[in-house]
Amino acid sequence: MAGQHVSAATLGAAHTAEAESAELQALYQAAIREGGKLVVYAGGDTAQQQDATKAAFVKRFPGIDIQIIVDYSKIHDVRIDNQIARGAAVPDVVQLQTLQNFPRWKKEGHLLAFKPAGFAGLHPQFRDADGAWQAIGVLAFSLMYDVAGVGTDAPRSPQDLADPKWKGKIASSYPQDDDATLFLFKQYAQAYGWDWVGKLATQDIQFARGTHTPREAISAKRALIGTGGSGSLTAADAPVRWAVAEGHPFMAWGQRAAILKRARNVNAAKLYMAWQISRERQSTYYNGWSVRTDVQPAGNLKPVWEYANAHVNEFPEFMADRALVERWRQTFVMYLGDVQGPPSPGVLGLQPGLERL
Repeated sequence: MAGQHVSAATLGAAHTAEAESAELQALYQAAIREGGKLVVYAGGDTAQQQDATKAAFVKRFPGIDIQIIVDYSKIHDVRIDNQIARGAAVPDVVQLQTLQNFPRWKKEGHLLAFKPAGFAGLHPQFRDADGAWQAIGVLAFSLMYDVAGVGTDAPRSPQDLADPKWKGKIASSYPQDDDATLFLFKQYAQAYGWDWVGKLATQDIQFARGTHTPREAISAKRALIGTGGSGSLTAADAPVRWAVAEGHPFMAWGQRAAILKRARNVNAAKLYMAWQISRERQSTYYNGWSVRTDVQPAGNLKPVWEYANAHVNEFPEFMADRALVERWRQTFVMYLGDVQGPPSPGVLGLQPGLERL
């Protein structure tokens, strides 16, 4: 397999679309010969959240039996640790929001270094220098609202969330449950102050588990405004508008992915990683942003790392300081109460996906 990867590099333009295409084709054939299977553990909120990714991968590479198992990243990461400790790792690829795990797993020797043809095109913030992990997509959380429902009274910034006129009309994922939402609320608290947080706590916010829930609540007309969920600035005509106010905080990060050294399907895993960061894939990313420096963002957006209010560099630092994370988590428990409800992906157990190996 190493020879096939090198042959792509010797095409003379290792970072061009042609080199990427050649590498993908070589890895595809190798993955088919290997058995044509792939298991991915993906951070997320619902079992169906990665269905579009799976469909796109299968369409591009027919014959590869890919299984993408979705669970909260904070559950997947300890699940993976437990599997490694027991010598029974199930996934070939892990892609998670818990960014702090990837340097640790690298240091502990659990990750397979791999630099696809498009690797050098990744922003330095979005790749490990040795190829132990790479970010496969930009995710971002901000404010959103029902365009028709708010009419001309659309919120100007997250600061408006504490306005009494929106009491009972706001939905949010729990900052005490999801670390990215927690980081977003941390930015809100630091921008607007603790008196603002105290007012927010009186707003009868519809908190729920899963970052899909704010948009879901708005779409179902149970709320007019949401926060702690993803969206796109390019969808200006969407009925639920995801918005970023200039000079006000939102947050973005690169969702990291890696191949486990104990992967059963190494070539399929390399294929998946190379495909995810390829120019063809990154050019169609749903929110318009790319992890690559050589892919122009859609909709006249700037690259995400040029938005200072996105805090792209600060989020990985926050995630790495687990004591700090816990202090902020418990602070919001104090203001907003404990998390309620079952996990939105369900309870998957110790080794989901093992039955298909």
